[in-house]
Amino acid sequence: MTKVTISITWWTMMMNCITTLITLSSSTTFTVEAFTTFQQQNQQNKFMKSFTQQQLYRQQQQNKKHNVILFAENDTKEDVATNPFASFFSNILPKEKEVEVEVIIETEEERTLRLSLERRAMLASGEIRRAERVKEDALPYLLLFVIQFLPLIGTQRQYSILYFLGLAITTVYVGGRQEVIDKPEQVDRKSVLFAPIGASVGIGVLYILLKAGIDPTVLYAILVTLFGALAISDVTVPILRNFLPEEFGVAEIEVPEGIAKKIDLNPPTLPVDGLVTLGLGLLCTAVYWAPVAMTQKFLISNAIAWALAMTSLGAISLGSFQTGAILLLGLFCYDIFWVFGTDVMMTVATKVEAPIKFLYTAPTVTEDKYPFSVLGLGDVVIPGLFVRFMSKVDEVLKPGVVSYFNAATAAYAVGLIICFGVNEITHSGQPALLYLDPACVGTALACGAVNGQLQEVWNFEEENEEEEELA
Repeated sequence: MTKVTISITWWTMMMNCITTLITLSSSTTFTVEAFTTFQQQNQQNKFMKSFTQQQLYRQQQQNKKHNVILFAENDTKEDVATNPFASFFSNILPKEKEVEVEVIIETEEERTLRLSLERRAMLASGEIRRAERVKEDALPYLLLFVIQFLPLIGTQRQYSILYFLGLAITTVYVGGRQEVIDKPEQVDRKSVLFAPIGASVGIGVLYILLKAGIDPTVLYAILVTLFGALAISDVTVPILRNFLPEEFGVAEIEVPEGIAKKIDLNPPTLPVDGLVTLGLGLLCTAVYWAPVAMTQKFLISNAIAWALAMTSLGAISLGSFQTGAILLLGLFCYDIFWVFGTDVMMTVATKVEAPIKFLYTAPTVTEDKYPFSVLGLGDVVIPGLFVRFMSKVDEVLKPGVVSYFNAATAAYAVGLIICFGVNEITHSGQPALLYLDPACVGTALACGAVNGQLQEVWNFEEENEEEEELA
């Protein structure tokens, strides 16, 4: 820290102004030559002041790592001696007034350390909020855990429907309420307009590769499981904090100095809870890649898919109601076309094996039949983003009759039940978004009408980070 003390003889500057005005007002003695001399002196004084300021700045930079005291004075002793007015006022006015200004100048190392500590403090506060929200939603999380035992009870169709309904609806609910540390990234209308096109290109490429005899499953699954390990590490921190002692959430491990320097870690410590959950994520990935049949490890695949769903719901924001409606409309058309119009969706869903879907063992398995019932990850995440957005609408509009979030969650449940009902009747794959998207958007607009806030809902937009900072 550099401490700078500035001593200013303010009365001297006042005297200069007074005597200058008096001299200018004396027209009988004011000549062109005197004016020229005055200008030259004035320019010289300005130059000397500027030079003095530059010298002070250089001295400050040279001593920025030490505690030093610098004095900047407006030295006008010659003016006092030669000017009778200045001499007179100098005897009756205070001699000097010292103003001390403390300036803190950080080195780059100090700044890096400060930012790192601030970031860690923010993370610690965020993790506390996340753990508290998990505690509030203890029953839904308990339900998610309990339904994982349904495959032990039986593989009949009713069990698989019950499993998918419980897993999807509960995930949408807790994912819509979860606390996040970093602000989610808002999508814009241009992005959502191209979302169906991008999704179509992706699924089309996978289909072409499969038909050409090229199986992209391994590479695709490696990428997904790596992201899945990180997702598990993130979403399980607040869950474990509610089961383990308080010390688990605050304990840290010292990192060897050499490693800390290589990874630019300052302070050289890592949180125990983050390391434990990262190890849990890597363990799930290792089990997924174990050389055993998928029918024996599909619950691990579901766990990775669930973590990816929760992370996606917390990392993405729709930004506005109209943007969300456009996204759901576009993917509504996408899902209908690829499911009813072609065999692309069914081929990719059953041939590409990766944790991007929820699985449940089918009751009867033959060699030519896929051994699982399937619910796509997108059928949870896409409507789930809209349901989570409605919780933001609740916070701002504060509806007096019906909660937008609760109504959207119920609409998602009804839409999914109808989807499974039609599937049972027709015995053919159904595009879930055909039922989920209209249910969610339609219910939100209906609630807006009931609450007398239809226009506010339709025009609702979240404030982005830049607008909040400006405000």
